[in-house]
Amino acid sequence: MRELASSTPPQLSQPGAEPGHHAVSRPATAAGVTVGKARGEPALRDLLVRITPPVVVVLVLLLIWEGAVRVTGVAPEILPAPSRVIEQGWLARGDLWDNTLPTLYVTLIGFSVSLVIGWGLAVAIDFSEWLRRGLMPLLVASQTIPVIAIAPLVIIWFGFGLLPKVLVIALVTFFPVTVGLVEGFDSADRESANLVKSMGGNRWKLFCYVRLPSALPAFFTALRISITYAVTGAIFAEYVGAEFGLGIYMGMQKNAFRTDLVLAAVIVTAILSVALFCLTYAVEYAVVPWHIKARRRGK
Repeated sequence: MRELASSTPPQLSQPGAEPGHHAVSRPATAAGVTVGKARGEPALRDLLVRITPPVVVVLVLLLIWEGAVRVTGVAPEILPAPSRVIEQGWLARGDLWDNTLPTLYVTLIGFSVSLVIGWGLAVAIDFSEWLRRGLMPLLVASQTIPVIAIAPLVIIWFGFGLLPKVLVIALVTFFPVTVGLVEGFDSADRESANLVKSMGGNRWKLFCYVRLPSALPAFFTALRISITYAVTGAIFAEYVGAEFGLGIYMGMQKNAFRTDLVLAAVIVTAILSVALFCLTYAVEYAVVPWHIKARRRGK
């Protein structure tokens, strides 16, 4: 009997219960729902605070634009009203969608290539002081060459396939990633680095445990800059020479004096850029949630 009694798990009594009497535990579902609501409401308010000002500004600008077009009576071939842009864009939604997918496809491939190049260059620069001195001036100089001069040459050299568009996007977007990572590596905490060295850690362990985690916040900042450049680079590469895509679609509609459809394609491009920009925040929250929480506490 003693063994049986000792094997029975003790029952926890609620505060205020008399000794020897065990209160029946109540389900915590209601409390969990309350806590979830308490946590969700500030997040919803924060989201509304963030998106309300730009939405209001955009609506005001659209109203001014609509009113100016109606008052002046300007021809739609010159400046169509926002209502006409939305109407004609909706009617041409099939063509817009068919041209958006190739642009998105090229953007993601080109941006992925730029990430590989950016990471490779940044790690090489971090491990070699000689490469840092030799490559950094060349990387800076590469950004002084306008894309409008490079894109036609790339088309001439590699034709009208996927490769030239990917190269143009990579050339446009690899620089922010490389510089952001290099500066992130250099911002590593010295005390943490000295601790790893004192424990016998080699250069690779120092990189993995100290320098790489320190560079991730700067990397995601550069990522948000580069992803918007990637869409712009894809549009420009398609505009110079392509069979499908928003860039070539804009060129065709411009030649047909369909300014409303050109602006509709511009709106789709902006939506695509904003969506990819927001996606980087989701990836950042999944990879470095501690940095997101620290940034929110700092506000």
